[in-house]
Amino acid sequence: MIVDDRITTYLHSLEMPDIPVIEEIEKEALEAYVPIIRKETQSFLKVLLTIQKPKRILEVGTAVGFSAVLMSHYMPKDGHIITIENYEKRIPVARANFARAEKEDKITLLEGDALEVMKTLEGPYDFIFMDAAKGQYIHYMPEVLRLLAPEGVLMSDNVLQDGDITQSRFAVERRNRTIHSRMREYLYELKHHEGLQTSILPLGDGVALSVKKEEEK
Repeated sequence: MIVDDRITTYLHSLEMPDIPVIEEIEKEALEAYVPIIRKETQSFLKVLLTIQKPKRILEVGTAVGFSAVLMSHYMPKDGHIITIENYEKRIPVARANFARAEKEDKITLLEGDALEVMKTLEGPYDFIFMDAAKGQYIHYMPEVLRLLAPEGVLMSDNVLQDGDITQSRFAVERRNRTIHSRMREYLYELKHHEGLQTSILPLGDGVALSVKKEEEK
């Protein structure tokens, strides 16, 4: 737990129902135990997209397509999303969700290893949403920085690992230690990279919000 459960429950109680298809996909994902972005993170993402109005969005980690569908409803009408997924069982579910949301022309799903796919892409992207294998974030970072536009926004989800990120490596379960150490490295790089301005927020399971600085002329 990062934020007091009572606060989280109260914040959830304030939320208005979303577009029906988004509510349906969310319900089905939760029933199938598919991890999707939490309610408070959804709300933050909607506001962020409304403010920034990104026309080119890259999502690393599609799962069943919930966040891509959500973003497609809050980005500009002429916006487009490229989303990457490697888990074969979830790819057809995501494609079906894009179809039922009538967003097939707004969302392009690329199959394969995220790092290898990113190497084939050409930027710049106005907004990149990182929500894939947490232990790989640090390895994705060079390609993400290459693809992100100056003044573009990188939003990295699930970076605080339910608060475990603050623990000593040896206080974390052995099977999670590699992910733990890589995430700490990733957060350090985000905060210390001279080309980024980053804020880490205790929102949902932790969100890192980074803006790529314009190159000095």
